[in-house]
Amino acid sequence: MIHPTAIVHPAAQVAEGVEIGPYAIIGEHVRIGRGSKIGPHTVIEGWTEIGDECQIFHFASVGGIPQDLKYRGEETWLRIGNRNVIREFATLQPGTVTGIGETVIGDNNLFMAYCHVAHDCVVGNRVIMANGSTLAGHVVVEDFAILGGLSAVHQFVRIGESAMLSGGAMVVQDVLPYTIASGNRATSAGLNTVGLKRRGFSPEVISGVKKAYRLIFRSGLRLDEALARIREEVAMSSEIAHFVEFAEKSERGICR
Repeated sequence: MIHPTAIVHPAAQVAEGVEIGPYAIIGEHVRIGRGSKIGPHTVIEGWTEIGDECQIFHFASVGGIPQDLKYRGEETWLRIGNRNVIREFATLQPGTVTGIGETVIGDNNLFMAYCHVAHDCVVGNRVIMANGSTLAGHVVVEDFAILGGLSAVHQFVRIGESAMLSGGAMVVQDVLPYTIASGNRATSAGLNTVGLKRRGFSPEVISGVKKAYRLIFRSGLRLDEALARIREEVAMSSEIAHFVEFAEKSERGICR
């Protein structure tokens, strides 16, 4: 299952059923899980761990040293979960010792062509990054988020669960869960109600999210006042609790 032109370091750990295409390069500290497929001319290097049944397409660069001038070759990791799809020319990089020491990617994500995930990022599960979307260092992207093509996220920003970035969005502040952000610099553009319905959110939960959204974005209240009103007036489901806690923990401020 390994093409004769591929270069696989003898110390690399390659599980059963892995396919490695022509001219791929697999480095010394790489671990690849069962059933994963590595396309031609792919380079996987550094301390990189790839889960089961991942597909990495040709010319992707996975685990190359972070684009951080402070990096001095320390052992830092890129950890990729199961069933991820990484398309052509995508770049995913490990953490740094000045960050959390690793970049962590969950399961069932899609990174389209030319995506970039920088050092010390944390990406959840079932995230879609469309063509050319970019994460700077230390970004957190929660489950089910969708990043439109050519969008870019500033370092230390958080993208909430089931949030959506419009194509070309330039995001410099946190994007609340379940909302849409667009523009340069990005502002809130409503709720991702279609995404919530597709995920099976109940009408009651969606109604609560809409009320919470109106209190934050349309009431004219300060953020702390709006969050207090949400706790008082909106039925506190787990989804609303996450919405409120995400806003309370924001350090860069939220897109409003």
